[in-house]
Amino acid sequence: MELRQLRYFVCVVEQGSMSRAAVELDIVQPALSQQIAKLEGELSTRLLQRSSKGVTPTEAGLAFLQQAQLALRHADEAVRAAQQSRLSGVVSVGLAPTTASILGLPLMVAVRERYPDVRLHMVESLSGHLSSMLNGRQLDLAVLFDTDPGRRWSVTPLIEEKLYLIQARGPGRASLPARIRLADLKDFPLILPSGSHGLRSTLDAALSTSRLRRLLPVEIDSLAMLMEAVRAGLGCTIQPRAALARFADADEAFEVAEITDGRLRRLNSLCSVSDEELSPAARAVRVALADCARELVRTGRWVGARASHHAN
Repeated sequence: MELRQLRYFVCVVEQGSMSRAAVELDIVQPALSQQIAKLEGELSTRLLQRSSKGVTPTEAGLAFLQQAQLALRHADEAVRAAQQSRLSGVVSVGLAPTTASILGLPLMVAVRERYPDVRLHMVESLSGHLSSMLNGRQLDLAVLFDTDPGRRWSVTPLIEEKLYLIQARGPGRASLPARIRLADLKDFPLILPSGSHGLRSTLDAALSTSRLRRLLPVEIDSLAMLMEAVRAGLGCTIQPRAALARFADADEAFEVAEITDGRLRRLNSLCSVSDEELSPAARAVRVALADCARELVRTGRWVGARASHHAN
């Protein structure tokens, strides 16, 4: 049974005629008759008595009319309530610096357009810090790279990013190949975040699986400082292409080599506190964030990324 069938039935009774109701509803009479017949078939009872003078409701039709009018009134009230009600409140979202450089502004714009009364509290920090903040209920949502299944989070795999070896361009430095193997990274002076952060966990796990020597990099837990060190020629780093998004001269200042090991990808997962704890505004922002991320990938603005096909 559909709401339009109820509307059709009520209109026929009020007009007392199939032809007049069809004009009122702006549909052809055979289509109207078909919907009324379908409704009567679903109810297994005759609702209207046809005659040369028009149509009148049967006893069953009169009983049904009252409830149909009530249902339509409730449906109209629900529509009005939805249109008049606007989501509001504060929603805190945590993004790692590389993710924020691509996703931050589009998310702000999308939330402002969709939910003008929702105020975003954006936090940019390394993923290990964001994980602690999410556990401490200081964040509603976060995009994380290392998700412990033991934590009571709602986790949705979002985006997979290729990883690249990145070094500064400059005289006296050998150029990078277009592609490089994970096993060859031991020959480069590396600068990476420490082990508590998602990117480092991904790399360490890949090296362990491949039985390669553990990396011994210089450790810097600040993306801005890390990339400045790379730019100054103090070493190379392993990052997604998003790490270069905030450098207007990235193509002139850096060169990159894609790491070819097929399973070495950084998974961005959309994490939140349990659904029971999320406000309606936070649930709405979670949907907006996922939509933004997928649109950035679809349009090619999130370079080196693809939508995740991991199962929840």
